[in-house]
Amino acid sequence: MAATQAARYYGQAPGRVPAPLKETAMNPATPSPGQARTAGAAVDPRQFTSFAEFYPFYLSEHSDRTCRQLHFVGSSLALACLAALVFTGNPWWLLIGLVCGYGFAWVGHFAFEKNRPASFKRPLYSFMGDWVMYRDIWLGRIRF
Repeated sequence: MAATQAARYYGQAPGRVPAPLKETAMNPATPSPGQARTAGAAVDPRQFTSFAEFYPFYLSEHSDRTCRQLHFVGSSLALACLAALVFTGNPWWLLIGLVCGYGFAWVGHFAFEKNRPASFKRPLYSFMGDWVMYRDIWLGRIRF
């Protein structure tokens, strides 16, 4: 889907990152009962040329609620480690924050979602997607 088509799909001007919809049958984060969780496995994340194109795919790779919860916990711990780094000046907090953030997320993907994290092929878009999803969970746009 082209960036312009993705923007139109979300009812926004081209070039803007779409805000995900509340979790419904139409939201890519929620597969329909007959839809396989691995439906996105055939999609190569490197094909996307913008974050607006990538984010719906990213949401489809996080359809399992436990996976999303583990992402949320890992991101929260990573933020706490970032605060500890700023407060203490100890660089070990950076390493601990990365291990928390990616560790929890990867456990969610391998153990619950049963897919390979998009961060292996699209690290920047995946990192951005993590924080957009984190924000959307806080705002109630995505079910926790």
